[in-house]
Amino acid sequence: MPDDHPSAEAPANPPLLIASARGLCPQCNQPTLFATTVRFSGACRACGLSFAQFNVGDGPAAFLILIVGAIVTAMAVVMEVKLHPPFWVHMLLWIPLTIVAVIGSLRVAKAALLILEYRNKAREGTLARPGVTS
Repeated sequence: MPDDHPSAEAPANPPLLIASARGLCPQCNQPTLFATTVRFSGACRACGLSFAQFNVGDGPAAFLILIVGAIVTAMAVVMEVKLHPPFWVHMLLWIPLTIVAVIGSLRVAKAALLILEYRNKAREGTLARPGVTS
């Protein structure tokens, strides 16, 4: 088991926000987590950790759409009440902003969830108890 004998060169875990923003592998901290903008690689190209064992699912996407949607809607209402711009200004402003905000934050949210699953040894349907190794 790799956890029984930690190597001297094992990298320290960077803070979660930094690791997820950079797309760092949770095992070796190399930026190999993503194959495309928001799609995970099959495995880490540096250490070989399989990312398929983690179940991130659609949770980050659903929450981000709701959160970003609420923020953008509130900003659009405030802008409409204060400035009364034409409808095309709303379209030109809020549609690209929503797309960029969801995709940008989706990458960070998916990475954070995968990294937390790895760090907490969580697997589908189970949680590792403190002090117990599997």
